[in-house]
Amino acid sequence: MADIQVHQVRKSYGKTEVVHGVDLAVATGEFIVILGPSGCGKSTLLRMIAGLESVTAGEISIAGRVVNDLEPHERGCAMVFQNYALYPHMTVAENIGYALKVAGLPKADRLAKVASVAASVGLTEFLDRRPGQLSGGQRQRVAMARAIIREPAVFLFDEPLSNLDAKLRVQMRHEIRRIHNQIKATSVFVTHDQAEGMTLADRLVVMNKGVIEQIGTPEDIYHHPASVYVAGFIGSPAMNFLSGQISAQHHAVILANDARIDIPAALAAQHDGALTQIGLRPEALTLVPAGQGQITATFDFAEETGPAKLYHFRFEDLTISVLSPEKHDLQHGQPMAIKAQPDAVHLFTAETGKRLTAHDVARERVPA
Repeated sequence: MADIQVHQVRKSYGKTEVVHGVDLAVATGEFIVILGPSGCGKSTLLRMIAGLESVTAGEISIAGRVVNDLEPHERGCAMVFQNYALYPHMTVAENIGYALKVAGLPKADRLAKVASVAASVGLTEFLDRRPGQLSGGQRQRVAMARAIIREPAVFLFDEPLSNLDAKLRVQMRHEIRRIHNQIKATSVFVTHDQAEGMTLADRLVVMNKGVIEQIGTPEDIYHHPASVYVAGFIGSPAMNFLSGQISAQHHAVILANDARIDIPAALAAQHDGALTQIGLRPEALTLVPAGQGQITATFDFAEETGPAKLYHFRFEDLTISVLSPEKHDLQHGQPMAIKAQPDAVHLFTAETGKRLTAHDVARERVPA
């Protein structure tokens, strides 16, 4: 077992820096998911931990040992890739047991261990097949079994489910989490898929343009996003964003056409006059009778999701989405009132996009 410490790690290709002084601590046995869009530096960070990329500056340690100058095989890590990286001419059993064969483990012991690991990931009946005879999900299980059999201190996953269809991705998420709970290895999982991050992680690490925007539990990041970027990246359907000015007198954010969203009085008092971006999750909004809402918008179209319906409205030049379990029969262009509860409102500074709280002291005001 091992913890991972990343201290002020940077990575540059020529004059272009792609990872900018990242700090990250992963506890022994923890499952960390690094989440972000393509090009944010998440795979580069993982590959530096694995030893597949050199560190330009900073330090990485595993189990208390600095590994910057160690070869990948010396770090005690096993990596599972997006493309499986299986040997096509070998059987499933040979692929799984290859590392043990190289290590010189006696054949009888090797076969027994292969059989045990194969059973744990549901591959017993496929041991004599070659990778070309397997489905994508089965090949990913082989790649995982090959990593498990090494009994690594650290598991590193680089977008391992990206090549699978939606149903199989869900099944493999469950399988990966089950295996993690079973073997208790320290795990770092990289993905651009927020559903994978939310369901797999003990803690999420949200990256953007080579820096870490926020680290926290999935629940904390969902309910308390640290920035507009995190708020917009986490959550499906996506958060609505509107611009306005905080009014202590009205305990609200004043929007276009004198529409307003109520906010806690303490927050309004501390940031009176501040320009803000207000974030509203679709599931935190309700449709109410005319005159009872805070925003009046015109109905555009709706999407059926099964247990709920996603309604899209036009407000000024923006779209506001409302996710409701109630089914409304609306006509295109029909005005509707929308209401948000004050404790479900997220506020961010207009200039920096960082979260506003009642404890902040910096204010952004309309110029005099």
